[in-house]
Amino acid sequence: MSNGQASTSVVESIGPVLGRVPSGLFIVTWREGSADRVMLTSWLMQAGFEPPAISLAVGHGRQFLTAARAASLRFVVNLLGDTQRNMLGRFGKPPAPGDDPFAGLAITRSPCGAVILPETVGWLECCSRSLVASTPELEAAGDHVLVVADVVGAGVGPAETPLVHLRKSGLHY
Repeated sequence: MSNGQASTSVVESIGPVLGRVPSGLFIVTWREGSADRVMLTSWLMQAGFEPPAISLAVGHGRQFLTAARAASLRFVVNLLGDTQRNMLGRFGKPPAPGDDPFAGLAITRSPCGAVILPETVGWLECCSRSLVASTPELEAAGDHVLVVADVVGAGVGPAETPLVHLRKSGLHY
């Protein structure tokens, strides 16, 4: 091994184990001007008590990351329940330009104006605080950027089991 690179056989053994690390599935919503934006994510976790905070790993090139870099982005994390697997297909890919990603859904809005989806286990309104790997030198070291955000509001939905996700391999989505 050289330059911190793992051999192919080591990487192949890592994938199945990383895939067993459970994560939730979340729909992140935000507004850019008058346009609603959305992203499906699974790499999110609590990152602090005081103030309450979360961390979210976002792949390079995602619209969310561009918006979070521009300013303190206010957004909503919708926590999916076990009965909401149908949302995965709907939000698994970015909507086509000009399409309303929430057409046909009875949405509500958080105080910042971001979409709250119906019947989710709960939602968190957040404000991005910092980005880790926000310089070109650090970005070259990985394929995701860590966004840390303060939780500024929340709402509880139906008492349902949150949707938990396991992958066959932790080396790809």
